[in-house]
Amino acid sequence: MRRYYLVTTAHLEEGLWFRDDEDFATGMNYVAIQAVLTPRVIVLVFILMSNHVHFVLYGTRAEVEAFVNSFKGRYSQYLRRKWGTKEFLRRNSLDIKEISTEELEAIERAMAYVQMNCVAANICLHPCQYRWGTGNAFFQAGMVNSRRLGDLSGRERIRLLHSGEAVKLPDGWLISDAGYVLPESYVDVKRVESIFNNPRRMQYFLNSSSKARKRLESEDENLPAFRDQVILGALPDLLQSMFKKTAFRNLSVNEQAETLRQIRFRFSAGVHQIARVCGISYSDAARLLDTA
Repeated sequence: MRRYYLVTTAHLEEGLWFRDDEDFATGMNYVAIQAVLTPRVIVLVFILMSNHVHFVLYGTRAEVEAFVNSFKGRYSQYLRRKWGTKEFLRRNSLDIKEISTEELEAIERAMAYVQMNCVAANICLHPCQYRWGTGNAFFQAGMVNSRRLGDLSGRERIRLLHSGEAVKLPDGWLISDAGYVLPESYVDVKRVESIFNNPRRMQYFLNSSSKARKRLESEDENLPAFRDQVILGALPDLLQSMFKKTAFRNLSVNEQAETLRQIRFRFSAGVHQIARVCGISYSDAARLLDTA
């Protein structure tokens, strides 16, 4: 039986799925490729966060699980080629929850929950401002500069999609200036818009989602937020200026503690974020901060 499912990967505590914008763009393209390879699974909404991903999908449970696991496997291969990481996502488990069609407004709440992850993380004020997902795909939220996939040469497609396989994506699909297939090319936009009925109703669910409440109730809601990728990019320069070293793993315990203190001070970062960008566990990060 085909159903709606909310699929979430476990949050990585000691690393990042996406270290830079190229990683994010590649992840976006791999969702598009998976949509072609698994046509029975309908993609409604999704979001790629630094250390986890969320999807709302329609299909059988087995199809949905295969969709996300195949996406993870493809992206893991990319990570191994680019960063040398092995079996990085194999331990990253899935949580698959069926969304009841009998429970009033359950599907709307699930889709709003996914869309609002970026807002809850203090990355932006509204999902339409976040590129790495479907936040800008519905009710003509905003125009994005794009070109047709069919206008690219075969070599350009391989380079852009990071896929040497003969995966034929429709020529009419649109590629953004950031180098990824726009979600509205393959997401069932009409179905999502028909579920919400109008943009005001969608905005109501976004504003009333648990993720929106989390941001409003957070003690740190007024602190400036830096994306994981910004801190990760600044880390080598920070280590070089302080210790004449470029890798966190090469620091002494005292140097690691000072590095964590500096990250917290300079970037208003929480312990979870510090642990992710330094590639250590939450408990180790908390212990080092206690000694700083």
